[in-house]
Amino acid sequence: MPPIRKPLVSLTAAALLTTGLVAAGPATAAPGRAAPEAGNTAAVPATIPITITNKSGRNDRVYLYNLGTDLATGRQGWADANGTFHPWPAGGNPPTPAPDASIAGPANGQSLTIRLPKFSGRVYFSYGQKLDFRLTTGGLVQPAVQNPSDPNRNILFNWTEYTLNDGGLWINSTQVDMVSAPYAVGVKLANGTTKNTGHLKPGGYNAFYNALKSQSGGWANLIQTRSDGTILRALSPGHAVGTGVLPASVMNDYINRVWTKYASSTLTVTPFKDQPNTKYFGRVSGNVMNFTNGAGAVVTSFQKPDADSVFGCHKLLDAPNDAVRGPISRTLCAGYNRSTLLSNPNQPDADNANFYKDAVTNHYARAIHAQMADGKAYAFAFDDVGNHESLVTDGNPQAAFITLDPFS
Repeated sequence: MPPIRKPLVSLTAAALLTTGLVAAGPATAAPGRAAPEAGNTAAVPATIPITITNKSGRNDRVYLYNLGTDLATGRQGWADANGTFHPWPAGGNPPTPAPDASIAGPANGQSLTIRLPKFSGRVYFSYGQKLDFRLTTGGLVQPAVQNPSDPNRNILFNWTEYTLNDGGLWINSTQVDMVSAPYAVGVKLANGTTKNTGHLKPGGYNAFYNALKSQSGGWANLIQTRSDGTILRALSPGHAVGTGVLPASVMNDYINRVWTKYASSTLTVTPFKDQPNTKYFGRVSGNVMNFTNGAGAVVTSFQKPDADSVFGCHKLLDAPNDAVRGPISRTLCAGYNRSTLLSNPNQPDADNANFYKDAVTNHYARAIHAQMADGKAYAFAFDDVGNHESLVTDGNPQAAFITLDPFS
């Protein structure tokens, strides 16, 4: 099973303030998604080809980076175009520049094939300028453009997350941290067919940003531009709340209504689709939502969350990788972001026709899902609840693909 999303490294507050950098964000594919790991070692070679095709329509030079954790050793590093692993050297405090791990990418209208090793990591791509990576004593510091002092703030870039291991390949297009340069991912199966996800609808890039611009309540503030007016990205609402560009109270009305409703009625959570008899029952008492099992015993409790907890699926909605609290929290997180907890007391709600209907919702997630060609996106960490995430996976991958799509 690919590991739960987690930072690659944590920096001390002093180091962050000194460098203007922020510790790395999520760096693994398919958070929380179980998949077969055994019995497939012969089918998955040490590396597989990945072809990057540039259909962006841009004339900027493209730079590629394949960064992550070598699953054989647990060491962090980078892979060159042949898929050869290179461990990072020791870093410093303040962080020191990382070796140049860039690979010259394809020009517009061209393709380039490199090799993916058995990594849990990211393939970054940037337009017009190389990215600035640093190393601290704890490992790699990746771009975190919610920090205005991050050296990558004015670079147009994005990344895909993947895990390739003995169980197969998981590769996604992610919007958990931001929506930026459009792209799609794919995998080629043994029978020669391909699975793809991440493409926007025609006009979807501009439509997404226009949706944020027209949404009242501070949502337009998620958009970051360069001084020349070029749109660089839209921050996720979790980062926007954390940096103060989106009001911390933005979800309060919905959260309060949920709290009121389940003080006098029961929220039923069935967290495992393949275990329909495993149910937990939530009721609010004071500032706590207690969940009981079928025998009436309290199995876990949640304090009333705030917007940061909801958008980040953490803090007051922490989701440990266990059999009870984590699955309940994942379900609650999805329900809050999709605003389905009031309309359906049986969660998770699997029907995306019911998502984002309340006036108070995750409008960033609503807008990006609405513009995806297949309706799927990774707009928050547990968007995979109900399989609504932009992920492709296969146990016997023959090749992988990244398509750099048009900015339209």
